[in-house]
Amino acid sequence: VERALALRKKVVPPETDACRLINAEGDGMPGLVVDRYGGWLVMTIGTAGVEKWRETIIELLRELLAPAGIYERSEGRSRQLEGLPDRIGPAAGEVPETVEIGENGLRFEVDLLTGQKTGFFLDQRVNREIVGAFSSGAAVLNCFSYTGAFSVYAARGGACRVVSVEASAAANEIARRNLLRNGFSPEEHPLCTANVFEYFRDTRESFDLIILDPPAFAKSRKDVARSARGYKEINLQAARCLREGGFLATFSCSNPIEAEFFEKIVLGAVRDAGKSAQLLRILGAGPDHPVNLAHSEGRYLKGLLLCLHSG
Repeated sequence: VERALALRKKVVPPETDACRLINAEGDGMPGLVVDRYGGWLVMTIGTAGVEKWRETIIELLRELLAPAGIYERSEGRSRQLEGLPDRIGPAAGEVPETVEIGENGLRFEVDLLTGQKTGFFLDQRVNREIVGAFSSGAAVLNCFSYTGAFSVYAARGGACRVVSVEASAAANEIARRNLLRNGFSPEEHPLCTANVFEYFRDTRESFDLIILDPPAFAKSRKDVARSARGYKEINLQAARCLREGGFLATFSCSNPIEAEFFEKIVLGAVRDAGKSAQLLRILGAGPDHPVNLAHSEGRYLKGLLLCLHSG
């Protein structure tokens, strides 16, 4: 635990108070994830081995970090496979429903109790910076926008218009507040509560930059074929909506979809749109999500930053 915390002091910028403190296998502790959100921690235990050390881990976190509270969100398929019941609730201290965090000089509201993952997509911090740098003067479409983090970065980067598309009205409401708390207008940067696939079918608007950051389409190997069709479709529609020389930042967080396969899916989509793509950057999780080199499965987040051209 001390080794994991020492690494974060080196790789997390000082103006950021939210990050992953312990990343399971990547920090030599399979089954344990601990995220920091300001003065609070969110902990997830996914294996029987870590479950036996639960009380010790909580005491260590309290001793080393003195958090205002620790919230536990130990749930999901891995616990079911190990015969463990879900456990959701405060593990120590008091935890509010929402907190405000700082990331690279921006402020965000995070729902610790019911938000996706542990409340925020901490693994995309570096990618948000990269995409924001490509946003100057651009019309931007942020798909699966959740609470609008990519949108806020694009607005700070100088985007003339950012459209955020998210199926959850509750997430869009937090996204609206996140735009406002960082000095940006939801009227100038509209929030659309809609299914992304339906939005693409209905829109006639074109964009200079499109961000595709969907939830995991494939939870297991049996989902790969179906999810590949989903990734193909959204990337095809995005390619069609991009202006000449536009940028596409596209991601997959599906563990069973390997990086090489994801690249082939995207390439097929781009070609079917009658376009070609220049690869500018391979994207992945930030350095607070280290991966054990012997555990390639830890590289769950795959991303590509592309420049698309006709023909």
